[in-house]
Amino acid sequence: MEISFLEKYLRGLARVSGYYFLFAGTAFFLFYVLFKKPMWFRKIQPKTPTLNDYKRDILYSVSSIFITATVIFLTFQVSKNYNHVYYNVADYGIVYWVFTLVWMLFLHDTWFYWTHRAIHHPLLYKKVHLIHHKSSNPSPWTAFAFHPFEAILEASIFPLVAFLLPVHSFAILLFFVFHTIYNVYGHLGFEILPKEFHKTWFGKWLNTSTAHNLHHHKFNGNYGLYFVIWDRLMGTLREDYDDTYNKVTTRLR
Repeated sequence: MEISFLEKYLRGLARVSGYYFLFAGTAFFLFYVLFKKPMWFRKIQPKTPTLNDYKRDILYSVSSIFITATVIFLTFQVSKNYNHVYYNVADYGIVYWVFTLVWMLFLHDTWFYWTHRAIHHPLLYKKVHLIHHKSSNPSPWTAFAFHPFEAILEASIFPLVAFLLPVHSFAILLFFVFHTIYNVYGHLGFEILPKEFHKTWFGKWLNTSTAHNLHHHKFNGNYGLYFVIWDRLMGTLREDYDDTYNKVTTRLR
């Protein structure tokens, strides 16, 4: 029996909210409750966000969840006869399937970098992006805490993915799960990667929790999402990044 559009929408809403509360909630419980004391030496900013910060972030995150679920529903259900989503891996082969995973990450990182820089423009910052930056000392709950307009910008990656190239449905799901997890890591407030990682051949291109925390703390620079490729190319990687990463990862326990 075919389910109705409303049921499909509610299932999508439950999935988006479920991932957010699962990953953000788990990270918050582990780092801010259960292992708070033993992990505090890895806290990037040596202070705790306030209860009001948590409440504000969760409230705006719930708004963003509804917006994201709506964009996903419009993209993959209402427009399913027009998008390029496919359901049989054999249609394009496993190599192409893996390629789309990598392609989605780089596409999203590029989209995020340039839209992120755009909403830092004085005309948009106070009206739109300031909501997210009210958490100058972010926590896992900050991951989806966006102004509604910014939430639409964030969710726009899904129609871009669905209409640009053929992408397998499960690859899109993996992409969304990874995006949520990495967003939580970026706002974790703790650096969990090892010292000197940011100087390795791979780590120097990766956007770490320290890098994004600096963006929240200092309000500019480090605009990337998964990578710092665009930041390095455009000269927007903060000069204090290396020093801050070293300090956080070499503190005595």
